[in-house]
Amino acid sequence: MIDHLSTYATDYPATKTFYAAAFAPLGYTLQTEFVAEWNPGFPTQRMCAFGVNGKPTFWIIETKEKSTPRHVAFSAASRDAVDQFYAEALTHGGKDNGQPGLRPHYHADYYGAFTIDPDGNNVEAVCHAPL
Repeated sequence: MIDHLSTYATDYPATKTFYAAAFAPLGYTLQTEFVAEWNPGFPTQRMCAFGVNGKPTFWIIETKEKSTPRHVAFSAASRDAVDQFYAEALTHGGKDNGQPGLRPHYHADYYGAFTIDPDGNNVEAVCHAPL
Protein backbone atom coordinates (compact mmCIF):
# COMPACT_ATOMS: atom_id res chain seq x y z
CA MET A 1 0.00 0.00 0.00
CA ILE A 2 2.74 2.53 0.88
CA ASP A 3 5.15 3.45 -1.90
CA HIS A 4 7.36 5.69 0.25
CA LEU A 5 7.27 7.94 3.29
CA SER A 6 9.48 10.53 4.89
CA THR A 7 10.61 11.87 8.21
CA TYR A 8 12.19 15.23 8.92
CA ALA A 9 15.51 15.90 10.62
CA THR A 10 16.85 19.01 12.29
CA ASP A 11 20.22 17.28 12.73
CA TYR A 12 20.56 15.63 9.34
CA PRO A 13 23.99 13.98 9.87
CA ALA A 14 22.97 12.45 13.22
CA THR A 15 19.64 11.23 11.87
CA LYS A 16 21.22 9.74 8.75
CA THR A 17 23.85 7.96 10.87
CA PHE A 18 21.16 6.64 13.23
CA TYR A 19 19.06 5.15 10.43
CA ALA A 20 22.03 3.77 8.49
CA ALA A 21 23.12 1.82 11.58
CA ALA A 22 19.64 0.78 12.72
CA PHE A 23 18.62 -0.32 9.21
CA ALA A 24 21.72 -2.43 8.52
CA PRO A 25 20.42 -5.50 10.44
CA LEU A 26 17.11 -5.18 8.57
CA GLY A 27 18.78 -5.19 5.16
CA TYR A 28 17.81 -1.61 4.28
CA THR A 29 20.59 0.48 2.74
CA LEU A 30 21.10 4.02 1.48
CA GLN A 31 19.56 4.23 -1.99
CA THR A 32 20.02 7.91 -2.85
CA GLU A 33 21.16 11.23 -1.39
CA PHE A 34 21.17 14.76 -2.78
CA VAL A 35 20.71 18.46 -2.04
CA ALA A 36 17.42 20.17 -2.93
CA GLU A 37 19.03 23.04 -4.85
CA TRP A 38 15.63 23.82 -6.39
CA ASN A 39 14.21 24.85 -3.01
CA PRO A 40 14.53 28.67 -2.91
CA GLY A 41 13.78 28.77 0.83
CA PHE A 42 16.43 26.17 1.71
CA PRO A 43 18.77 25.56 -1.27
CA THR A 44 21.22 23.57 0.88
CA GLN A 45 18.52 21.20 2.17
CA ARG A 46 19.81 17.62 2.23
CA MET A 47 17.78 14.48 1.79
CA CYS A 48 18.41 10.78 1.45
CA ALA A 49 16.41 7.61 1.21
CA PHE A 50 16.83 4.06 2.45
CA GLY A 51 15.30 0.92 1.00
CA VAL A 52 16.14 -2.27 -0.85
CA ASN A 53 16.89 -3.22 -4.45
CA GLY A 54 17.28 0.36 -5.69
CA LYS A 55 13.89 1.45 -4.31
CA PRO A 56 14.05 4.56 -2.09
CA THR A 57 11.27 3.93 0.41
CA PHE A 58 12.08 5.78 3.65
CA TRP A 59 13.22 9.37 3.14
CA ILE A 60 15.03 11.64 5.59
CA ILE A 61 14.57 15.30 4.75
CA GLU A 62 16.52 18.06 6.48
CA THR A 63 14.36 20.76 8.02
CA LYS A 64 14.98 23.89 10.03
CA GLU A 65 12.21 23.23 12.56
CA LYS A 66 11.22 20.08 14.43
CA SER A 67 8.15 18.23 13.26
CA THR A 68 5.53 16.55 15.37
CA PRO A 69 6.94 13.17 16.43
CA ARG A 70 5.54 10.12 14.71
CA HIS A 71 5.72 6.35 14.94
CA VAL A 72 6.94 4.08 12.18
CA ALA A 73 7.61 0.33 12.29
CA PHE A 74 9.97 -1.52 9.97
CA SER A 75 9.76 -5.21 9.09
CA ALA A 76 12.49 -7.48 10.36
CA ALA A 77 13.11 -10.96 8.97
CA SER A 78 13.94 -12.42 12.38
CA ARG A 79 13.89 -11.72 16.09
CA ASP A 80 17.68 -11.54 15.96
CA ALA A 81 17.39 -8.71 13.41
CA VAL A 82 15.06 -6.88 15.81
CA ASP A 83 17.64 -7.28 18.59
CA GLN A 84 20.42 -6.01 16.30
CA PHE A 85 18.29 -3.06 15.14
CA TYR A 86 17.74 -2.07 18.77
CA ALA A 87 21.43 -2.38 19.69
CA GLU A 88 22.59 -0.38 16.65
CA ALA A 89 19.96 2.29 17.19
CA LEU A 90 21.01 2.81 20.81
CA THR A 91 24.70 2.84 19.87
CA HIS A 92 24.08 5.51 17.22
CA GLY A 93 22.10 8.11 19.12
CA GLY A 94 18.77 6.43 19.74
CA LYS A 95 17.05 6.27 23.10
CA ASP A 96 15.27 3.27 24.55
CA ASN A 97 11.52 3.26 24.13
CA GLY A 98 10.89 -0.46 24.64
CA GLN A 99 13.42 -3.26 24.75
CA PRO A 100 13.18 -6.18 22.30
CA GLY A 101 10.55 -8.68 23.30
CA LEU A 102 7.18 -10.22 22.67
CA ARG A 103 4.15 -7.96 22.66
CA PRO A 104 1.35 -10.55 23.01
CA HIS A 105 -1.30 -7.85 23.33
CA TYR A 106 -0.85 -7.37 19.54
CA HIS A 107 -0.59 -11.09 18.76
CA ALA A 108 1.26 -14.14 20.10
CA ASP A 109 4.31 -13.82 17.81
CA TYR A 110 4.68 -10.03 17.73
CA TYR A 111 8.34 -9.41 18.58
CA GLY A 112 9.34 -5.76 18.52
CA ALA A 113 11.78 -3.17 19.82
CA PHE A 114 11.25 0.57 20.07
CA THR A 115 13.73 3.46 20.02
CA ILE A 116 13.50 7.22 19.82
CA ASP A 117 15.48 8.71 16.91
CA PRO A 118 17.46 11.99 17.14
CA ASP A 119 14.33 14.02 16.30
CA GLY A 120 12.04 12.35 18.83
CA ASN A 121 10.28 9.86 16.55
CA ASN A 122 9.26 6.44 17.87
CA VAL A 123 11.01 3.95 15.58
CA GLU A 124 10.28 0.24 15.78
CA ALA A 125 11.52 -2.97 14.22
CA VAL A 126 9.09 -5.88 14.31
CA CYS A 127 9.13 -9.54 13.41
CA HIS A 128 5.82 -11.42 13.16
CA ALA A 129 7.31 -14.89 12.63
CA PRO A 130 6.88 -17.57 15.27
CA LEU A 131 9.99 -18.67 17.12
